Amino acid sequence: MIQDYDNILAKHEDDGIIPLSRHLREVAVATEVIARNVGLDEELARKGAILHDIGKVSPLFQEQLKHGYLRPPHFVFRHEIASLFFISLLEESERPVVLEMIVAHHKSILNDVGNKGLLDLDENLRNCFEIHSEGFADWSGRALAILEEMGFSVHPISIEEARENYKYAIDYCWSLADGCSEWKGVLMAADHYASALNEKAEINLDNLFIRPDLSFYNRRNVLYPLSMIVADDRRKHTMVTAPTGAGKTDFLLRRCRGRVFYTLPFQASINAMYDRIKADIGDTGAQVHLLHATSDLKVEDGCIEERIMQRHIGASVKVLTPHQMASIVFGIKGYEAMAEDLRGCDVILDEIHTYSGEIQSIVLRIIEILLVLDCRIHIGTATMPSSLYNKVLTLLGGPCCVYEVSLSKEILQTFNRHIIHKVSDWEHSFDIIDHAIVNGDKVLLVCNQVKRSQQLYEMLVEHYPKVKKMLIHSRFKRADRQQLEIKLKMDFNVSDEACIVVSTQVVEVSLDISFDLMVTESAPIDALIQRFGRINRKRSKLTIGRYKDIYVLAPPLVDKESLPYSLDVLRRSYDVLPVDEVLQETDVQAKLDAVYPNVEVSNIDYSGAVYVNGDWQIKKLCHYGKSALLDLLDIDVALCVTEHDKDFYKQSLPIDQAKVEIPVGYKSIAYKKLDKLEKGHRPYVIPNEAYSEEMGLLIEYASPEYYQSFEII
Repeated sequence: MIQDYDNILAKHEDDGIIPLSRHLREVAVATEVIARNVGLDEELARKGAILHDIGKVSPLFQEQLKHGYLRPPHFVFRHEIASLFFISLLEESERPVVLEMIVAHHKSILNDVGNKGLLDLDENLRNCFEIHSEGFADWSGRALAILEEMGFSVHPISIEEARENYKYAIDYCWSLADGCSEWKGVLMAADHYASALNEKAEINLDNLFIRPDLSFYNRRNVLYPLSMIVADDRRKHTMVTAPTGAGKTDFLLRRCRGRVFYTLPFQASINAMYDRIKADIGDTGAQVHLLHATSDLKVEDGCIEERIMQRHIGASVKVLTPHQMASIVFGIKGYEAMAEDLRGCDVILDEIHTYSGEIQSIVLRIIEILLVLDCRIHIGTATMPSSLYNKVLTLLGGPCCVYEVSLSKEILQTFNRHIIHKVSDWEHSFDIIDHAIVNGDKVLLVCNQVKRSQQLYEMLVEHYPKVKKMLIHSRFKRADRQQLEIKLKMDFNVSDEACIVVSTQVVEVSLDISFDLMVTESAPIDALIQRFGRINRKRSKLTIGRYKDIYVLAPPLVDKESLPYSLDVLRRSYDVLPVDEVLQETDVQAKLDAVYPNVEVSNIDYSGAVYVNGDWQIKKLCHYGKSALLDLLDIDVALCVTEHDKDFYKQSLPIDQAKVEIPVGYKSIAYKKLDKLEKGHRPYVIPNEAYSEEMGLLIEYASPEYYQSFEII
């Protein structure tokens, strides 16, 4: 009976006693559900799941799971290789599929980062088969007993038969062409899911692929003109161009037919969209998941299973950034599982024009792969230059495949809501702010750099000691930043008295706030229009035709002051703005095209993109480590923690570590000779003086001379 083998473990004993038989059963059930969802043979998927870890029965592997085990130098034992010895239990026609599920669910078969893939070891490890089959005559009987208990028809396997199975796997892997293995993706998704949830995996499976009921978004209101436009056009894809407040989100969701991936550019906008969709359809049984760097913090109040499931396959609606889908562009480990999660779904790409050149290139590559995965792609924008729009339209197959939606000039004119003024600098804006405060207005001030936002905030603290005010930017502790977003939306946004918010670009996209007056530093025209959308945002019969003032500061004189933007783009953007006149929505597209006559998309093919010009460029069952381009994108991102939080960080789980992490530019902190922890994300340790709950990271104090203690970390 299988209980005789409960001492054969699946995981390290320090992680809890998890019998291998239980793990195989949980993975098998999850695999069947996932295979059914993507249209693959469920029974064959089940067989692959049961066999994928059976090599763990080997005493050489079981020894590694014991508390205190020390691996001998240069010792290698890959359990998935030992699992291959049993594929002759299958019909010949079943073996290729099951082999794909087994052989690479941890390591790339070739050129693995640690050279531990099957083909790497067969080439470089002397006696690879002999090492992995040591004692096979003894332990194979226990493996066969487990397999028989789980429904396999078994027969004794000799060492010669095991060797033939090994050779078959080697030959099959060498014969593979370029491509993406859907079977590997299914197994990896199921294995990660079952491993994370353990015995509760089967309980949650019923909710894994619930198609959301999106009928809530069929609501109609003449104030939101997109709600009055039919959404059931037969064309597969969608491109919607409309101003903020026209009902783009509802329309994009009305276009969806299946499970939904909703992508947005910024953490704040993702959090807001997650809250919104969960409130809208949470009572329909739909599973709404959130996926970004600190999404665990957002769902902390949920049960542990809910937090874990955010990171795994399935969900009715997933809200995320394109970064979370970038693995499919660069063939990073797990990309096949991400591909199976996406297959056949609706993918909403909102405000894709806001990304940097490299990310924009990744998004275009993502679109190419989504098309191969039979996804329906829906794109929403308020501000996309025509040159980029036409690139995307062509990629999606042109007008015959894309439902293009925009508003008439007459309707666009009802979205005129801002009078634009130009001022030379912050000093010349204070009289304007004074007047707004006297009027009881809610004032939003936007800077392009964190340091300048802090300096401005300090001046306002001194100048307006009795006025309610707050500062929000990206360099707060993540838990503090989350609270600031809540405070901005739930307190300042609904304030009946004068208040001031100083911000950086974090307010630009999809943050549902509506203030009365803005003073902003100059920015690219598309970013400016997004910022303007935070002013006079509420749309009603009373507000149509009423305008509110926005003051734009002149561009700086030197490149350094213009960062993170191009000074040339700032100047062109500033030049096309009206002066003391209403910004006409009917003119916005022409202004965008004047600033961006040609959008040059970065060439990322050199960096390891695995799907180029309609063809896969990576050998099937292979994957890469973190790609060179993703390293480049992340190079200016580091994390730090305060001295006060140092011990807490060292002793905490990842979800609690994230609460006290402060994102910071790598170049601004890496050369300051600060201490660095070896736990978690290996953050730098900043002096307590270098952080304020009100101001965030104070980079001028991020220096060892301000440490309160000097113990070795």
